[in-house]
Amino acid sequence: MEATIVSDKNKHYPVLLKEVISVISPQHGGTFIDCTFGQGGYSKEILKFNNSKVIGLDRDINSESIAKKIQDKFPNRLLFKNSKFSKINNLKLKDEDIKGIVFDLGYSFTQIKDEKKGLSFNSTGELNMMMGQNEFSASKVINNLEAQEIEKILKYFGDESDAKLIAKNIAKERKIKKIDTQSLVKIIEKSKRKKNYKIHSATKSFQALRIFVNKEISELIIGLMQSVKILKKNGVLAVVTFHSLEDKIVKYFFKSITENKSISRYEPKLEQKKIFFKMPLKKPIVPSNKEVQENPTSRSAKLRYIIKQEDVYEIESDISDKFSDLLEIENFGLKL
Repeated sequence: MEATIVSDKNKHYPVLLKEVISVISPQHGGTFIDCTFGQGGYSKEILKFNNSKVIGLDRDINSESIAKKIQDKFPNRLLFKNSKFSKINNLKLKDEDIKGIVFDLGYSFTQIKDEKKGLSFNSTGELNMMMGQNEFSASKVINNLEAQEIEKILKYFGDESDAKLIAKNIAKERKIKKIDTQSLVKIIEKSKRKKNYKIHSATKSFQALRIFVNKEISELIIGLMQSVKILKKNGVLAVVTFHSLEDKIVKYFFKSITENKSISRYEPKLEQKKIFFKMPLKKPIVPSNKEVQENPTSRSAKLRYIIKQEDVYEIESDISDKFSDLLEIENFGLKL
């Protein structure tokens, strides 16, 4: 009889780790970019292969101390940059053989539980949600933007069905006092018309605010577009998503550049039909029952990947046009 796996709730589990490693194949060597370094889960696994190197990126400065410990274990094979992944093109990569780029778009247990970050509806005090290198906090969003703008953020970034009522009640409440985390949770709970006992009432609204504060839509779009440029021939771009909005963006982008929309502006017109990327699997890879049992937060994870077939740099995609409505909502932040 198989023993029941009990997850350690204080531990961070890199999601779909075996599957990601299988897809990017670090055993063949080369340089890999871990765009969401976090707790270093993927990087440590990649570095177990002696002829591999890792460039780790994370906007969260707290990841730097974790990177230093890994650097001590694998000297001269890990370079860490405290940077957003939208800046991936700023790395000096001319002589690097970029064989794989990995994005894990989830948040670590450590980040969720960090009271200062205020990502969770269980946090107390100031509404923050800033992951690093931000322009404004969730507090500024809730206490300063127009009710109609807050409504759009909650509706389109969190799929919140009661967005209008929540935004209206936020506008009413902030006239009396500044809204903090717990007062926002109370407003949301009061505004919900139907209770869903499977998830907390504030889950979708907090997701929406986190996406907005960290500009996760434009970050992801720019990060994906830059990544396909710097990958070398036969290099793999692998992305793990955790909610439907992220997955929709990744799915569309991968589809757009593995069909005839993948065009290099420098290719002669006769070559325009050439496809520069292939997507071996149409459906995403999802966690096994065993992994979900061990780490319940992995249940919504989806892994998609593409392989670069030619060494071309300029790749065109209509992804920014496709998601222009979301990018317009993100621009509400320019007022703050």
